[in-house]
Amino acid sequence: MRELTVSYDGDAPVLDGVDLDLFPGEIVALLGSSGSGKSTLMKSLTGFAPIGYGTARVAGHDVRNLQRGELRRLRAEVGQVFQQFNLIPRLSVMTNVLTGALHGAGPLNLVGNFRREDRERALQYLDRVGIVHKANEPARSLSGGQQQRVAIARALMQRPKVIFADEPVASLDPKLADSVLELLAEIAREDGIPVLMSLHVLPLALRHSDRIVGLRHGRMLVSAPTAELTAEALSVLYENEEDEHVDDIA
Repeated sequence: MRELTVSYDGDAPVLDGVDLDLFPGEIVALLGSSGSGKSTLMKSLTGFAPIGYGTARVAGHDVRNLQRGELRRLRAEVGQVFQQFNLIPRLSVMTNVLTGALHGAGPLNLVGNFRREDRERALQYLDRVGIVHKANEPARSLSGGQQQRVAIARALMQRPKVIFADEPVASLDPKLADSVLELLAEIAREDGIPVLMSLHVLPLALRHSDRIVGLRHGRMLVSAPTAELTAEALSVLYENEEDEHVDDIA
């Protein structure tokens, strides 16, 4: 990203001149209070928020200049993990994971005839995230932490070139949050996939990232290796803000 700027309907920029690089195998925590631009940043990188100025290249694509069909290809190469999991509750865990392969699997898959190769890969990913024993159960029967692991396995089915995780543990208790972020970090390092994740809780960012990027009112105020940062140094992101997680330092 270079001088990335996003605004809506001529209003003040939601993102203002953001420069950022993501590197293979790196997990980057994106911090900032509500309204700082974290979610808008991720949306702009997949064409869901309008880039008004500057450039963004994701998985080799110039996001600002993509046509509709090219945007679909870009989104197929980006694994996304969301706060609310975005699973289909009544479908099995296996089928939810297989939906990550729909883009490249051909029209037969739209009626459920997934290839043997895809089914084998889905089982491998479910084993990797630790819930292969739940493969045939409906997604709605799983705990929140288990559902997020299904969502991560689904993202891996895309063979993603990058993973964007928008508040991936906001719905989980602290122990489950740690385990999910450990899994994302393991995937980043073992597979060489960059992971950009937005978080609210500072201790989680300090424990589970290689680098921290901090936004305030759409501007990047912090960008440094996590080992060089402290909660005190990051307080600039939240000064005079009412954020319930700022003082949650372990």
